[in-house]
Amino acid sequence: MTKKQIAYWVITTLLVFSVISGGVAELMRLPGNVDGMARLGYPLYFLAILGFWKVLAGIALVVPRFPRLKEWAYAGVFFNMTGAAASHIIADDFGAYAFHVFVTLSLAALTIASWATRPQSRILGTLWWG
Repeated sequence: MTKKQIAYWVITTLLVFSVISGGVAELMRLPGNVDGMARLGYPLYFLAILGFWKVLAGIALVVPRFPRLKEWAYAGVFFNMTGAAASHIIADDFGAYAFHVFVTLSLAALTIASWATRPQSRILGTLWWG
C-alpha cells in the first residue's frame, strides 16, 4: 500500500467511526444528544433523522464501489458537521461549548481529507484539477 492509501484508510476509519457512533447515539437518544438538541433549539425528532442518515453515510463510505453514493455521503457529512458548528455559534452556545465547535469542524476537516485522499476506484469521474 502507498502512503496515500494508508492515509486514506486511517482518516476514513476515524471519520466513519465518529459518524456511525454519533448516529447510533442520536438514534438511541442518549441524554447528551437530547440536551444538545434542546439547547440548540432543534426539535427532538431531528435526532432520528440525523442518526439515520449518519449511519447510512458511514456505511456508504466504506462499502466498495458506488462512487456517486460516496460523493453524496461526503457532502452530507460535511454539511452536517459545518451546520452543527454554525448552530453552536449562532445559538450563542460557543462560549460554554467551544469543544463542540472544535470537534464538528475537525470532523468536517476529516471529511475533506478522506475525500481528497480516496483511491481512483472511489472517485466519480475526473477531477478538474487532476
